[in-house]
Amino acid sequence: MDGAPAEPKLEALKADLAKESRRLKLNFDELKSGGFIKQTQKDLFTVRLRCPGGKVTSRQLAKAADLADRYGKGEVHITVRQSVEIPYVHYQHFDTIAQELRSVDWSVASCGPRVRVPTACGGCRYNPNGLMDTQALCQEVDKRFFGTPTGHHKFKVSFSGCPIDCFRTREMDLGFQGVLEPKLDEDLCNGCGLCVKACEEGALKLENGLPVRDLSKCNYCGDCVKVCPVDAMVAHRKGWLARAGGRHGKHPLFAYEVVKFISDDQVYALLERTLAWYKEKGQGRERIGATIARLGLEVYQAEVTRSLGLETVETAQERRKFWAGGNLYV
Repeated sequence: MDGAPAEPKLEALKADLAKESRRLKLNFDELKSGGFIKQTQKDLFTVRLRCPGGKVTSRQLAKAADLADRYGKGEVHITVRQSVEIPYVHYQHFDTIAQELRSVDWSVASCGPRVRVPTACGGCRYNPNGLMDTQALCQEVDKRFFGTPTGHHKFKVSFSGCPIDCFRTREMDLGFQGVLEPKLDEDLCNGCGLCVKACEEGALKLENGLPVRDLSKCNYCGDCVKVCPVDAMVAHRKGWLARAGGRHGKHPLFAYEVVKFISDDQVYALLERTLAWYKEKGQGRERIGATIARLGLEVYQAEVTRSLGLETVETAQERRKFWAGGNLYV
């Protein structure tokens, strides 16, 4: 007699559990877009923190360690894209963690089909190779574009301060690399030849005691300016070389150089126009590189870079000098 009434209650409990499971699964899918990534362990997640340019304060690092101790397993993970992640967090702690992060002016990053947290090297602030202020621009791009829905897939942006390209602008949906075009003051040049020796591209040679530049080989690294002992080789102009359509992963693509010597303000304009173009022209879950491949680089150039009046890299010949052996676009 005592067991008979329990059966309907058990069935009701199972129904409630199934309903809760469906609800939680839906929420988990949504949470992934907000930077909470499901682990293989039941009910545990990795919490990805927002670190534009890899820049965090000592207070924020201390908070990450504290949260990892209290809500994880006492460890953090540093990703290849400069994010700090706290693994082994139960979903019940999400709200508490988000609230505690706000106390140190920090927040959770994002996943899904939207603009991700941008990455950047140290740039010219303390790196002697840096030509442009990557950190300042990265922080501003994060403020303006982070989390912007693309309608299709993830969208990654990075900034490298010089042609060493530590932050792999060739593998980003839109990447920006600092460049410098040198100019010779012939009246100051003493013909020492140090600039010729420093040029790894073979873009300089001495003629009549003066260095002569072959711009078809110059990749705008600025090394000749750095080594000149009499300041005869100077910066004629600086700016950003932009690349579009790259990605890494299982099916990597190298990006195309699309514009050169653009200003910080033009970076914002190019990002805005590119995102609008991708949202309109993209199909399904393809990355922008696949969209460009499907429609053709010329379509992207005509409808985005040239429409903005930017200094467009037009030909494969112009792009060859940025690649080893110049053979990618042969």
